[in-house]
Amino acid sequence: MAELKIDAVVFDVLGTLVDEPAGLRAGIRALDPSPGTPGTPNAPDAPDAPDAAGTERLLLLWQRHIEREQRRVLYGDRPYLPSDLLDREAAGLVAEAAGVEDPAAVEALARAARRLPPWPDTVAGLARIGGRFPLIGLSNASRTALLELNAHAGLRWHQALSAEDARAYKPDPAVYRLAVTVAGAPPERLLMVAAHSWDLRGAQALGLRTAYVARPVGDPPTSADRFDLYAEGLADLAGQLGVS
Repeated sequence: MAELKIDAVVFDVLGTLVDEPAGLRAGIRALDPSPGTPGTPNAPDAPDAPDAAGTERLLLLWQRHIEREQRRVLYGDRPYLPSDLLDREAAGLVAEAAGVEDPAAVEALARAARRLPPWPDTVAGLARIGGRFPLIGLSNASRTALLELNAHAGLRWHQALSAEDARAYKPDPAVYRLAVTVAGAPPERLLMVAAHSWDLRGAQALGLRTAYVARPVGDPPTSADRFDLYAEGLADLAGQLGVS
């Protein structure tokens, strides 16, 4: 395949650069009712901390809510809400299912969505690729959530863009246009990197070049997908981009 001619690399964040399920699991396991309320460790009906199966059930409840509500926004069935508010909704549902009523515990769980660990190759990979190309983060996370995510995971960008600026969620074309506008280059001169094939299809529809990076929590390509690059990780991606 001919060498890609690109002016900037655009990275998805959630799932691609940070392990979102791991951070949410930690928040779910930390759920703890307030002292003196029903369901506390001193009360007869105190619930146990979620075991592995319970944690996965609550994680799935969170994920399904976020996916469903973002889709409703995408289809115009619900006015736009930033990710912070959707996270609070999801945290409320999870806490209720876990038998936790303390508002502080719910708020702490919601903020777990901003404390997501980076994948082992993320920080070094961004530094390596960023030495050659301008890096743009493009996330469905709100501006505030993205700021905290970047700080917690040690992500370093030349520009970080939130879907909140488009009042939409990927794969709405308006979100990808944010990166095109900031880069000041034609879409085909930008490379969108993601672990989610649905995200890459959205970028591809607007004319961006695409690179799939395999992650354990991603959305793998189907036989019908035709992306420009397929990488096992950021080191592999850097090598394919000719970055030493």
